[in-house]
Amino acid sequence: MNEADTRAELIDKQLEAVGWRTNVEAQVRVRREYSINAGEIRASGIRTGMLKADYVLEYKNIKLAVVEAKSDELEVGEGIAQAKLYAQKLRLQTSFAANGKRIYEINHSIEDASTVENEGEITAFPSPQELWQRTFGEPNEWLERFNAVPFENMNGMKEARYYQELAVNRAVTAIANDAQRVLLTLATGTGKTFIAFQIAWKLFKSRWTQQKDGKRQPRILFLADRNILANQAYLDFSSFDDAALVRISTSDIAKRGEVPKNGSVFFTIFQTFMSGADDKHYFGEYEKDFFDLVIIDECHRGGANDESTWREILNHFSGAVHIGLTATPKRTDNADTYDYFGEPVFIYSLKEGIQDGFLTPFKVKRIQTTIDEYVYTSDDEIIEGEVREGHVYKESDFNKSIFIEQRERKRVIDMLAAINQNEKTIVFCANQAHAALVRDLINQEATSKSIDYCVRVTANDGAIGDTYLRQFQDNEKLLPTILTTSQKLTTGVDARNVRNIVLLRPINSMIEFKQIIGRGTRLFEGKHFFTIVDFVNAYHMFNDAEWDGEPIEPEVSTPKTPSEPKEPSEPKEPDDNPMVPKLRIRLSDGKVRELQSMSSTYFYVDGKPISAEEFLKRLFDTLKLPELLGSEEQLRKLWSNPLTRRDLLEKLEKEGCHKDDLLKLQELINAENSDLFDVLEYIAYAKPTVSRAARVETSKDNIYNLLNEPQREFVAYVLRNYVNGGVDELDVGKLSTVLAAKYGSIHAAQEELGTVVDIQKTFIEFQAELYKGYVA
Repeated sequence: MNEADTRAELIDKQLEAVGWRTNVEAQVRVRREYSINAGEIRASGIRTGMLKADYVLEYKNIKLAVVEAKSDELEVGEGIAQAKLYAQKLRLQTSFAANGKRIYEINHSIEDASTVENEGEITAFPSPQELWQRTFGEPNEWLERFNAVPFENMNGMKEARYYQELAVNRAVTAIANDAQRVLLTLATGTGKTFIAFQIAWKLFKSRWTQQKDGKRQPRILFLADRNILANQAYLDFSSFDDAALVRISTSDIAKRGEVPKNGSVFFTIFQTFMSGADDKHYFGEYEKDFFDLVIIDECHRGGANDESTWREILNHFSGAVHIGLTATPKRTDNADTYDYFGEPVFIYSLKEGIQDGFLTPFKVKRIQTTIDEYVYTSDDEIIEGEVREGHVYKESDFNKSIFIEQRERKRVIDMLAAINQNEKTIVFCANQAHAALVRDLINQEATSKSIDYCVRVTANDGAIGDTYLRQFQDNEKLLPTILTTSQKLTTGVDARNVRNIVLLRPINSMIEFKQIIGRGTRLFEGKHFFTIVDFVNAYHMFNDAEWDGEPIEPEVSTPKTPSEPKEPSEPKEPDDNPMVPKLRIRLSDGKVRELQSMSSTYFYVDGKPISAEEFLKRLFDTLKLPELLGSEEQLRKLWSNPLTRRDLLEKLEKEGCHKDDLLKLQELINAENSDLFDVLEYIAYAKPTVSRAARVETSKDNIYNLLNEPQREFVAYVLRNYVNGGVDELDVGKLSTVLAAKYGSIHAAQEELGTVVDIQKTFIEFQAELYKGYVA
């Protein structure tokens, strides 16, 4: 039997014999062909590394095991490696390989599915109850109740991803085991609010409270530090009845004359709760045991800090379970968060999100100018302030203690040249005043003259800034196209179509760096990568061991004496009252004319950005690509026939040089308009690349001389597709699609061009002329 027959005739029956038949009432579900991840997005939108399990065995809404099936003609051991991989990915304790005749079981460690406690052949699959008992051991009443509540899929609109299920299950398991503080660490853009909603949903539907008597539904507080985060969460919890959801604001409290208490899920920001008349904070109007669960979004931003006035809120509701959500693994500068919550019950990193295809990869365009640093010379004009003779003004000084408009304009011009000016872009500036200046310079230098092409969104922009942000987040709107900001947009901006992140200010910490990178990682249709335009050498952070490694123990710091609580206002940025630069310089005309810049591009490969030179060295030295390709004439001969071209690409893939690697390199060397043939020539023989349009223009006369009029019209159509779409348009597998698109049907094409054999002959033979080498 083939694998499909083996599954249908043998393995399905073996599973059903012990109770593994999908049955809603019995809470048994067998998921077939279960897609674990989406596959990493590579160049041109190709996805690689997609994982699909033959069977996932689910009981009581919990995934318990994976089964990898093979044909009965193969040894059972052929499926063991995949079974282990899938179990490790899904963090499962049990996996199986099966070929219909034999079953091989692997028992993974409870703590770490990447290690195996024991494995070996068994005579039959365990039943759902047996597997449940093995996984969870002693029964836990509340865990059983939580698991009995299925994940809410918003009327089929949104299925939980595997890691989101894991995060929710780990959190509710901790609550069922009486944990009072729970921490979840997941990269920006992976759906932390969705996870929080599912946790709240399970607790709400199971009628869990601190009293655990099942008499009422829990009261849940969602705390954020910015209104935009609280508003987004409020919308994400829309599956709850409207009467259950309460958005707490200072204006609403003022109208009521008291804090709202009728509801089940309450949303507010720390600053609102810390407000109040006569030094009495609003949170104090709630009884200490009013809330059963408090969810703290972006909890690394201060809520867990011993010195934070926000900590008063958490202390007041200390009897509730506190769940912290953060995108940042343990670092020295967020040690308080981890001290407060303890180690995360679940971690999902940026690197894993990109590899799974749930986050968008990125490339880095690093731009350096001749005025990244500045030393005063007498030919420059001091407009204001006093200059320090011989002092080297560095990045951290600019737009704070020194200001040179020509420098900022040069950077803006370079930035606009480095991006597609029609793509949504966020520019991070030194402070709010700098963000205003950069906004104005962009509007002066950009090709677009729309009034709202580039706008500033900072704390000082208030309601109009929030309006701009909402318009920017709307993927149907083209304006505003570029936002300038300082601190406000480092977190909490769910704008999925951001294509460029521009760094015009130093990045102060790894935490801030990862948050800023997270502005671009969200998926959007047609978005294959986003670009980080780096003017401030933030690139070095990618080489830091902390970039995407496991959480590390922070350095021990001496505790400070707690400060006196102060009444906070609405959220503000650190630079609301920026220091106005006291030194202003106008460069001499000669210096302005001599301003230059250079750029280098890096692409995300295996967790790190890699330069074109490094990528080439890998292909040249490790894979010995020139030896694989042979002579230039041999490569040209193989490439010019679509049948041998396909064989060549398969051979290269077997040797470790995948097509998507070549596509990636094509972008790195800025040859997107060239052919993959040119990329191979560039690598192996140091030949310059040429555009597909130039190749067609040079060779079309020789091609057309071999054809009659209908054939010329057909080949011209194919060549236009080739110029626009690349070499895939010349693949024989694409021929029927091309004919249907051009003529409406294969039959109509035959009336114009002859038999199928004749058409295929024309399609193949003209390509020999295309690649003959007329283009130098």
